[in-house]
Amino acid sequence: MKKISLRNKILVALSAVGPGLFLIGYNIGTGSVTTMAKTGAEYGMSLFWALILSCFFTYILMVAYGKVTLVTGRTALYNIKSEIKGGWVLSLYIIFALIIGELLALMGVMGIVADLVQEGVRLAFEGYSMSRFWIILFFSIILYVLLWYGRYQMFEKVLTVLVILMGLSFVVVFFMVSPSVDALTEGIVPSIPDTPGALGLIAAITGTTCSAAVFIIRSTVVAEKGWGIRDLKTEKRDAAVSAAMMLFLSGVIMAVAAGTLHVSGLRLENTVEMIELFEPIGGEFAAFVLIIGITGAGLSTIFPIVLIAPWLIADYTGRPRNIHSKQSRWLIFLAMLFAFGTVFLDERPPALMVFSQAFQACILPAVAIPIFLLINRSRVMHEHKASKSLNIGIFAVILFALLTSWFALEEFL
Repeated sequence: MKKISLRNKILVALSAVGPGLFLIGYNIGTGSVTTMAKTGAEYGMSLFWALILSCFFTYILMVAYGKVTLVTGRTALYNIKSEIKGGWVLSLYIIFALIIGELLALMGVMGIVADLVQEGVRLAFEGYSMSRFWIILFFSIILYVLLWYGRYQMFEKVLTVLVILMGLSFVVVFFMVSPSVDALTEGIVPSIPDTPGALGLIAAITGTTCSAAVFIIRSTVVAEKGWGIRDLKTEKRDAAVSAAMMLFLSGVIMAVAAGTLHVSGLRLENTVEMIELFEPIGGEFAAFVLIIGITGAGLSTIFPIVLIAPWLIADYTGRPRNIHSKQSRWLIFLAMLFAFGTVFLDERPPALMVFSQAFQACILPAVAIPIFLLINRSRVMHEHKASKSLNIGIFAVILFALLTSWFALEEFL
């Protein structure tokens, strides 16, 4: 029998969890980094429970949405439109809400990436300042060319590289700053701090981790992978890997901030400030590693964001997903224009990210309730209806979604 090399084993393992890696790249972006770092800096690990719950509920809904797609052969919005009375209204609401939320996020993400590259150039070239416009234009052209010629399989590979780069960067910084065990465990007992902004951060943790867009896109990327009913076990394993990696990477970011900034009494208001605060703690090299990691996180988020409009429209209409069609290329081009938003707006990128994450938390009930109805409908699922444990899990997600939506409304309205 031919011996399989370690490299080939790794490639086979990565190919088996393609949709999961795609969603890690989508979910762990600059918004996640900012939210987790701000949470760790201000509250230590006391809100880690919210991250654990969000990742667990993310796993449940990814399994549910993936399973319905595998059984029906149809994507999420098409199922909602076709199988639920008045579902076309709900589907259109989800489309418009997700596109608005993602375009706001795109402005914030690209603005933060530009700020980070500016900071990296300043550190490398002794104070030299590069225009944010030219930085955004540079990345926009590269991304648009990749999207013009690329296919899903290529995006999966690019996102795999960015996810690995991002993960390694955060782990390296964690060991470089060496936060004490006491600092990490001191505040891990679940609690809700009675301070302004705490409810907003819980909603932001939910919005950036248990994101409504993730579950709609989950359905599409499972379909792109070509999986069928025989791949139910693979789909569950893929969802578990994705949720576990989200928990690990987000937890590392929170722990780094908790073990360094929190114990020093330092607060965090934006992502670039995070680099400036870490530089005296971990040194200039740690600052560069963080810049690389967070930039990788941001770029890995942009791919799915600019694809969301073409994919959602294809999902709703039941048409083939063709990102090289004239309509898709125009939609992607229009989305990329929003990347320049922070160049012309007074609002800072982190503020846009927080708002977009809270907005995502408010959409979560609209995607949690329909999947509960679909996965329990005999004519849709036949013998593959949800088990009792999965139903309990989805019902818990619905309650959690309603609670965090209230948190978001309470904090931001």
